[in-house]
Amino acid sequence: MFMEKPPRLISLDAFRGFTMMSMVLVNNPGSWEKIYQQLEHASWHGWTFTDTIFPSFLWIVGVAMTFSFAVRKGKGDSNSAIIVQAFRRAAIIFGLGLFLSCFPFGLIGKSTFDLATVRIPGVLQRIAICYFFSTLVYLYFSVRGQIAIIVGLLSSYWVMMKFIPVPGIVLGNLEANSNFASYIDSIFLKGHMWKYTCTWDPEGIISTIPSLATTLAGILTGEYLRTSSHSAEEKTSWMFVFSAGLLFIGAFLSFWMPINKSLWTSTYAIFMAGWSLGLFAVFYFLIDAKGYQKWSFPCIVFGMNAIFIYVLSSIQENILSNISVSVQNPDSAASSLSLKDCIYHRFLLVHFEPLNASLVYALLTVFSIGLIAWVMYRKKWFIKV
Repeated sequence: MFMEKPPRLISLDAFRGFTMMSMVLVNNPGSWEKIYQQLEHASWHGWTFTDTIFPSFLWIVGVAMTFSFAVRKGKGDSNSAIIVQAFRRAAIIFGLGLFLSCFPFGLIGKSTFDLATVRIPGVLQRIAICYFFSTLVYLYFSVRGQIAIIVGLLSSYWVMMKFIPVPGIVLGNLEANSNFASYIDSIFLKGHMWKYTCTWDPEGIISTIPSLATTLAGILTGEYLRTSSHSAEEKTSWMFVFSAGLLFIGAFLSFWMPINKSLWTSTYAIFMAGWSLGLFAVFYFLIDAKGYQKWSFPCIVFGMNAIFIYVLSSIQENILSNISVSVQNPDSAASSLSLKDCIYHRFLLVHFEPLNASLVYALLTVFSIGLIAWVMYRKKWFIKV
């Protein structure tokens, strides 16, 4: 359904849009073999700029919840009504994730489809799960209770990963395919995991536990912003202080449990909560504290229809990758290339060296999606999932 834009924290919209722009950028290179290091995930332990994007979005979900639920509470909505709405929204987001796992259903070009191997976990699926369970925590636990739950989630995940024995695997091992999380995935998600790993999933079952803590960290920030009597400058200062503290704690504890996005380790959750808080503080200071808003307009455009933009960019990528065109080669017979490869190889590689050609393709994707987002913004089409 289409809804008029509700009043909201402008800096949060801008930060959400920046995060979504970044997600579209890193998800759509011209070639997966030619990517600048910071625009791809760390090979295993460690982190890059790309590894900051997904936790930032989950953290933003938590912040936004506090404002939207406060409005509903102000209208007299009961907890049960909010939970029903949250479940409905989570189910829709989860369903969209499954839709993207299936698209284009073997109907376009060289694509194939087999229901028996459809990936069940995914980015939107994790967002849906974290959103729903964070709703329950927010509604029924005080701030102290929420902090205790965050600590409990991160501690329990640490214990599971380090101290629960797995058949045939060294106790506490955190390597790919050889850890407790991958073992659980292999039991319950066999045949339904990410096609690039097959034996484990970066959005798997057990690693969703610490990602819930990431969302709850956003809730704590939202509650502080919404209820604190501090000035905008004071709020910014405190956000920077807590950001530095979380970054330090995450880095310090990484000596015992490495920062790892694929496993969403407890240290990764802590470190990225600090990153998200610090980066948002910059947006908050510039936009809400100082009133410098014009520069953030492109981010706001992306931020107002974030889920729709993610789905649209995924569909576009699938279509371009699966529709083939016949290309005449100068010195040989015609060959078949996907539309994406045609754009990358036949046009961009002619003018740019491979790394830059791949980056330009990603930037063109951001631009094309941005045009659609801009039209929707101008027409006040804000799609509420």
